[in-house]
Amino acid sequence: MAAGIYLTLSRIVVTFGPENSRIKPLSYPRIFIPRDILSLVLQALGGGMASAASHSNKSPETGDHIMVTGLAFQVFTLLVFVVLCTDFAVRTFTRMNRMGDSALDPTHESLRGSLKFRLFLVALALSTICVFIRSVFRVVELGEGWNGALIKNQTLFIVLEGVMVVIAVLMLNLFHPGLCFREGYARKPRATKQDGRRRFWQRKGNGEVGEKVSPSPTRSDKA
Repeated sequence: MAAGIYLTLSRIVVTFGPENSRIKPLSYPRIFIPRDILSLVLQALGGGMASAASHSNKSPETGDHIMVTGLAFQVFTLLVFVVLCTDFAVRTFTRMNRMGDSALDPTHESLRGSLKFRLFLVALALSTICVFIRSVFRVVELGEGWNGALIKNQTLFIVLEGVMVVIAVLMLNLFHPGLCFREGYARKPRATKQDGRRRFWQRKGNGEVGEKVSPSPTRSDKA
């Protein structure tokens, strides 16, 4: 789920304009998705080692530490992602206040104006917060060990683990990026006077405007 969130941000940056971001749009998935995969590998490795040690009547501490490290790394990755998202939003609004609509990519004007896309931004932010809360809870929970107070508290587990995941999944399914982005791309961008002038000078440069092509002389004309 986190990998999908990382990938979607790159499309959001393109929609508003890459100039508003400190890093290139494709850098977001390239930076964050490998780190998310690494955190999942650490969690799986640590969980497997802890389970094997428990069945062999050995201490599962080594596996527990590796699993908590994977979770902590995931939390750190999400935190950096949230910081970059916030920075992108602040830079976008700042440039809009200073430059107006010219601070945004005119190609995706219709997409930014669509209701589904705006609702998708809210859903994405809510999903990110839910995933972050769930990850922080898991770090604290497993940090206390298998006999800690949090791991035995079913109410907190249901709310901060199950409910957070359910909300995140529902938001990204109800406002699926494939559907929300499609509405904006299906609508043609509104033509502006600047677009008309640009097309005029392009046509003039091609000899379509302001120039008359005289017919080539025939043999009868030459005679």
